[in-house]
Amino acid sequence: MIRIGLTGFGDHEELYGKIKPADRLPAYSAHFSIVEIDSSFYAVQPVKNYVKWVSQTPDDFGFIVKAYQGMTGHLRGKKNYFDTAEDMFQAFHTSIEPVIAAGKLTMTLFQFPPWFDCTKENVDTLRETRERMKDVPCALEFRNSTWYSAEYRERTLAFMKKEGWIHTVVDEPQAGTGSIPIVSVATSPEATYVRMHGRNAKGWHQSSRPDWRSLRYLYRYSTEELTEWRDRLKELEKDSRNVYVVFNNNSAGDATPNAKELQALLGGDDSGLAPLQLDLFNNPS
Repeated sequence: MIRIGLTGFGDHEELYGKIKPADRLPAYSAHFSIVEIDSSFYAVQPVKNYVKWVSQTPDDFGFIVKAYQGMTGHLRGKKNYFDTAEDMFQAFHTSIEPVIAAGKLTMTLFQFPPWFDCTKENVDTLRETRERMKDVPCALEFRNSTWYSAEYRERTLAFMKKEGWIHTVVDEPQAGTGSIPIVSVATSPEATYVRMHGRNAKGWHQSSRPDWRSLRYLYRYSTEELTEWRDRLKELEKDSRNVYVVFNNNSAGDATPNAKELQALLGGDDSGLAPLQLDLFNNPS
């Protein structure tokens, strides 16, 4: 099954117009059956938030929860509100418990930073992180190309398979060591995660600018590019029961039309689609 969604549910006016924040997730879930929660990267979310979000979505809706930045080494000198790693991971486990209890946790996402390169120390960090997450499904995304160098590519994928990591396949600009190529390989028979970041190479390394985020993800995929991804996804589906795809090219409202176009290219398969998605492909007669 291939399921498609977006990163976040709060900033897609092109999808549901100007409505109250409290109404955005219900509106979103009428169009897509999965969403990536990215607010959890900036702070471990209160349990009450997940209780609310679970209650606002259909029974077959799925959440992909991004790991808190302290768990992936992004802080680098910034204040961590947890005294120990044990406290931090336990808080995250407690936070997502309502999603697990509702059967709506698709996976958690561990996106490591560009300076997290392929070293023995970092391999040990990945092994320890996976152990701390226990039986929670975890996807792994790199932002450093050394993991997929000719020397390490096959060992990286074999390690992920052995340690129980879901592979995150990404489409992003090819902009040096701080980006990775498309490595369309499944490491889990249960799930593969695909994140569509756009291909704005000029805007990828602009972190010194206050508007860096809007520059990085400013991109509209062409029909030709999405058609190539349709074929990749069908191949991935042969090795993973579930392939989850989210569009992160949100800067100018491009994520929603790209997601809907890809769904159409896939033939509008009813599997995993939310109600309004189905309406797009049903014959009114």
